[in-house]
Amino acid sequence: MDRRSAIRNLALVIGSAALLPRCTMKSPVVHRKHFDVNMDQETLVADMAETIIPKTTTPGAKDLRLDQFVWLMLDDCTKKADQKAFFKGMGEFNDLVKKTYNKGFVDCTKEEKLSLLNTFEKKPEQKNPNPGPEANYSKELHAFFGTVKGLTVFGYTESQYFMTKEIVYELVPGRYNAHFPVKNLKAAKNV
Repeated sequence: MDRRSAIRNLALVIGSAALLPRCTMKSPVVHRKHFDVNMDQETLVADMAETIIPKTTTPGAKDLRLDQFVWLMLDDCTKKADQKAFFKGMGEFNDLVKKTYNKGFVDCTKEEKLSLLNTFEKKPEQKNPNPGPEANYSKELHAFFGTVKGLTVFGYTESQYFMTKEIVYELVPGRYNAHFPVKNLKAAKNV
């Protein structure tokens, strides 16, 4: 065997040894600065964001990649304790979905997803003799939902699409209107 073929074979062996662990992984993992996210977790957050802001005549959360915004903000702008609570709440959310529908959140219909997320929106009544199942949700589960919803809505309202197509940004102080009727000015002062 000559030296060239030995080096080529050695490179093939080393390359396949480096590639083999990736091929045998159950689900791909994204490495963030402070935590790792697997594909199931990414899909769950993407589906929750799409349920919160669905695609209609305007782009939805998946079109604007708001799930990536949620992960970025969670990684860069939250404390380690809040990140742990988020992942604990995510596990509890998965258990809740499996207990409620006997399947994962991704496999649920739009109506099932929406009805499950709406249970988090209900305000628990202080003197309600028959509280719903949301009364038993842990604070981590509420924190998980609140984080996903809050960052999804925040990401949408700060997105380029929203800022350029939905609202028309006008630099302060705004336009000058020289023909503004004085009678409207007097009515505004009385309020």
